[in-house]
Amino acid sequence: MTTGELAFTTAVEQARLVASGAVGARELVEFSLGRIARLDPQLNAFAHVCADDARARADELDETLRRSGPVGPLHGVPIAIKDENDVAGLPTAYGGAAFSTPAAADGEVVRRLRAAGAVVVGKTRMPEFGIWPFTETAAHGYTRNPWNPAHSPGGSSGGSAVAVASGMVAVAIGGDGGGSIRIPAAFCGLYGLKCTRGRTSAAPQRNLWRSLGVIGPLARTVADSALVYDVVARTTSDDEFRAEPWTTPLLDAVDAPAVPLRIAVSTRNPSHGPRADASTTAAVEATARLLADLGHHVEHVDPDYPEVAVPFFLQVAAGVADEAARAEHPELLERRTRRFLALTGPVAPLGGWAQRQGLRVAGTAAARLFARHDLLLTPTTPTPAPRVGRLDGAGALAAVLRATPVASYTSIWNVLGNPAAAVPAGFTDDGLPLSVQLVGAPGAEHTVVSVSAQLERAHAGADRRPPLAVE
Repeated sequence: MTTGELAFTTAVEQARLVASGAVGARELVEFSLGRIARLDPQLNAFAHVCADDARARADELDETLRRSGPVGPLHGVPIAIKDENDVAGLPTAYGGAAFSTPAAADGEVVRRLRAAGAVVVGKTRMPEFGIWPFTETAAHGYTRNPWNPAHSPGGSSGGSAVAVASGMVAVAIGGDGGGSIRIPAAFCGLYGLKCTRGRTSAAPQRNLWRSLGVIGPLARTVADSALVYDVVARTTSDDEFRAEPWTTPLLDAVDAPAVPLRIAVSTRNPSHGPRADASTTAAVEATARLLADLGHHVEHVDPDYPEVAVPFFLQVAAGVADEAARAEHPELLERRTRRFLALTGPVAPLGGWAQRQGLRVAGTAAARLFARHDLLLTPTTPTPAPRVGRLDGAGALAAVLRATPVASYTSIWNVLGNPAAAVPAGFTDDGLPLSVQLVGAPGAEHTVVSVSAQLERAHAGADRRPPLAVE
């Protein structure tokens, strides 16, 4: 197979190619490293590239295949890891410059990926501690959107989104504490599912931003996302939150027979932020019509959303304080981060109360919001990707004011713990991706994935690629 034919193959396809012997793990890794070398100087998706380790691991996997067959469902598939996850031998720097000591061991999610045969090719950029939905830092500059490098890929999993959207890797790991998988997925034309709270492990930490955060993949296809979740979707005794395990693989939901569902549609902003712009609203309405054509019962409603802004903000403050307390070189924290910590320091100790309050609200809101509907369709973000430089000249308070609207459709589901997915929904007239959000009841990832896959199959333009990344 030529390198041109490898461009934009999915993780499912790559694993199948390696298992069949059509492509070697080393060939896939060299292809991934070549694209990183060619594209990353302009896009700035990677914080670290571990080329030698990736090549050595690929060679081991190829030898294993020759001797005994594949070791797991991701055998030989290159993957990138967000900089908040421990990767043995690399610092867990949370996007900044205040950490330098390499991690002694992989985090639990990374360990499971390797056990499934994935090859870690590097770690990806993020804003410091994931505070902002723009991947921009004083230490490392802008990460740029491959659909238009003048625009932001979002954040905080912006580097992972860029790596996948540009074809450097088929899948990458992100984290979502307020929209940090879904926002960059939306801005970069990807599928990004935030799973139910407690579905994936935060180990060696007890949690990610208290009750808000989960770890999960960004992918170009629904099947790739489901495949990775099937590998990593288990917790450990060290995790504070644990979801009820699935009884069937999530990947089964991708091709499951379509069942008519009750789907609510709303463009009302649950956080009292700005309504979606005209292009995003049109994408939501077009998706609603498509769902109706697919046989679902679609109803426009304005849900009675609970008020969760205070529990959300206090848990963000506490989560950032938790992570910043681990800094080896606190003097190298960004000035904006230090100011954010100073401003939120007096309320960060309320994080425990905020967590309990959020969980209490979640217990009643889930039943109320999904009593009459199986899924909720909303915008993912109020607008498509903004231009880079959103944090230029902004102190902590100004940055909060610029960031809050971007996460206004996503952050509520972190407090409530529901699964929610950013689903590609076409493009603006100037070529930027559009996205809609599908939200399910807690534990209903299979339903979200099934309908996401139906939309993916029905949506025109699903094979469109960023001009910058075309071979």
